Amino acid sequence: MKSLAAVRRLSAAAAASAAFPAAVPIPFHSIPDSRGRDHDFIAVAHSHLLHGDWAALNALAPSLTPFRTTHILLRLRHDPILSLQFYRWSLTRGPPASHSLDTHAIVLHILTKSRRFTVAEQIFRQNLVPRTQNSTAELFDAVLRTYRVCDSSPAVFDSMFKAYSHEKKLRKASETFRLMRDYGFAPKVKSCNAFLSSLLARGRADVAVAFHREMQRCRISPNVYTLNMVISALCKLGKPEQALRLLEKMEAIGCSPTVVSFNTLIDAHCKKGIPDLASKLKNAMIGKGLQPTEVTYNTLIHGFCKEGKLHEAYRCFQEMKAAQLKPNTITYNTMINGYSGVDDIEKGSRLYEEMVTNGIEVDIVTYNALIRGLCNVGKTNKAACLVKELCGKNLVPNGMTYAALIAGQCRRKNSERALELYKAMKRSGFAPDGDTFRLLISTFCENDDFESAVQVLKEMAGRRMAPDEALLAEVLEGISASGKTHLATELQSILVGTKLVPEAGFKMCMDLVCIP
Repeated sequence: MKSLAAVRRLSAAAAASAAFPAAVPIPFHSIPDSRGRDHDFIAVAHSHLLHGDWAALNALAPSLTPFRTTHILLRLRHDPILSLQFYRWSLTRGPPASHSLDTHAIVLHILTKSRRFTVAEQIFRQNLVPRTQNSTAELFDAVLRTYRVCDSSPAVFDSMFKAYSHEKKLRKASETFRLMRDYGFAPKVKSCNAFLSSLLARGRADVAVAFHREMQRCRISPNVYTLNMVISALCKLGKPEQALRLLEKMEAIGCSPTVVSFNTLIDAHCKKGIPDLASKLKNAMIGKGLQPTEVTYNTLIHGFCKEGKLHEAYRCFQEMKAAQLKPNTITYNTMINGYSGVDDIEKGSRLYEEMVTNGIEVDIVTYNALIRGLCNVGKTNKAACLVKELCGKNLVPNGMTYAALIAGQCRRKNSERALELYKAMKRSGFAPDGDTFRLLISTFCENDDFESAVQVLKEMAGRRMAPDEALLAEVLEGISASGKTHLATELQSILVGTKLVPEAGFKMCMDLVCIP
């Protein structure tokens, strides 16, 4: 890691060179004085409000106009509680036309200036975001127009930005941020975090990283939640190296990495197929005085199992128990599935027994892992016995169960039994994936059952799944050798007709296997 002083120098240099445009002056708009009947109405309504005479006020409700509502609110602006009471009353008692964007804006100024941010945001979210058809700029202009009249604070714009962020109105939030920046207003870091969170929830990690850069340009100091989300965004974009560099800089900018920071990076490195580096991050985490969690170890175990490194996965499994962290269903399922993947059904079975002994919940994923392992080593009868156990456990076979059973029969070249399982799978409402289709078709070809191979290919095409070139060539070659060329014509009409396979490519395959 870079020294603290070096990172601080770099950070200071970057801040000094950042271009920060001059703010646009805030305009001053005056509101016309009330006269005649408007003046009398406002004075009487204000008096009723001060005396709490809501019954008398109800009689005045039909005569409310935006102009009158504006002046009443301005008279009440030093009493946020009464202002809010009047505002809510006017929404329910007054005519629909008794409010304008300006009246809503004035209430927001009153509430934010008195630090009633939660209520202000509720008004944004409930009364303005869903109901108004006005553009972001129009609403912003209304708040800006009444800003000086209400002697308001920048918090009103922050509330607007945060409300849009929480509502996941990302374009409106982005536009609000841009307008705030133009007038020299900077949102609080909590509001920026709300925006980042919504961006990540919508899968816009790229925009989240760009927004973090904009925060830096505007000199909005991030907190640990900000940086954790940026680390997550970088990882989602497949840039764990950049995420790691940000982790290294966290302390230099006054934020200590958390368990979440490390877990995010550990997960990213495991997904990238480098669990060894993820393990080193776990050690660095411990070196920082942070204790790994079940999530940390489950992620590492999955990462090692995915790469077939079962020795390292088991070491993490043991380390997890030594750290007084109880392995859960996910932990055991991952380990059992890992051993099934390397055809070590004995160790997988021992873990299953340990799981039951320790009272860990067994689910369909557990059984699927065991069934897959048994089928991989040709023990399909034992796998079938496990399927029978499912009813006693209140579990139901799913698509993965059938896929494992079909794969087991295909490995034994038992296409007849595989076809029965395939039909049972469809009856149960599960759709085979591409691997199951390919395995079935290849098995039919090996058993010279080309009618069944073509039938399954048709069903594959019906699900808009195209066979790869090697599989298509295998089927056509078998058809050619068997002399059943009518099947090739039938297949051509299906695959070329649905445009799953280009006509030129199909004909080339037929020419290669000498089908006229």
